[in-house]
Amino acid sequence: MKLRQIAHSRTGDKGDVSTISVIAFDEADYPFIAEHVTANRVAALFAGIVTGPVTRYELPGLGALNFVMRGALGGGVTRSLALDAHGKALSSALLDLDLPAPAGGTV
Repeated sequence: MKLRQIAHSRTGDKGDVSTISVIAFDEADYPFIAEHVTANRVAALFAGIVTGPVTRYELPGLGALNFVMRGALGGGVTRSLALDAHGKALSSALLDLDLPAPAGGTV
C-alpha cells in the first residue's frame, strides 16, 4: 500500500529547510502512519537530496506528522540550481512511500 492511499501532504520551505506534513484522511489511520512513517525512513527516502538531519514532530490531535528536513533545498530557493527549488515535489515522493499491508486487511 502507498502512503497516498491513506494520507495527503503539504510542503513548506524556509532557506535550505523543507517541511513536509503528512495528514491522515481518517484520524483512525494516524497511529498506523505514525508507526510506519518514521524520521529514519524519510531520511533514507531522501538520502540523495537531504544533507542534514530529518526531525519528526507528531500532531496526534490533527492526525498529522510534520517532517523538518535541513539541507534539503540545495542551499535555498535563491541559491539552488534545482528545477524544484521550493521542494514541492518532495511531498509527492513521500506519498509514494510503500507501507506494509495493515493487519486484518484494512487500516
